[in-house]
Amino acid sequence: MPKGPKGERRPADVVGAAVKIAKIATGEIEDEVIDDGKNKAAQELGRMGGAARAAKLSKKRRSEIAKKAAEKRWKK
Repeated sequence: MPKGPKGERRPADVVGAAVKIAKIATGEIEDEVIDDGKNKAAQELGRMGGAARAAKLSKKRRSEIAKKAAEKRWKK
């Protein structure tokens, strides 16, 4: 049986999956949400980390980091 993004079970056939998604969208059935065990507050703080770091760095240092990353990416 196929699994959704969080490991939940989904119907194997296309029509069955479409019907289930339509029922979830219209509110006929409740979507099973599986708790992934991650702290939601920590996830939010983690998302803000990159923006805070970028604001703290000078333009020259950000440029150096970007150049180094581009070299690594294109080296492959």
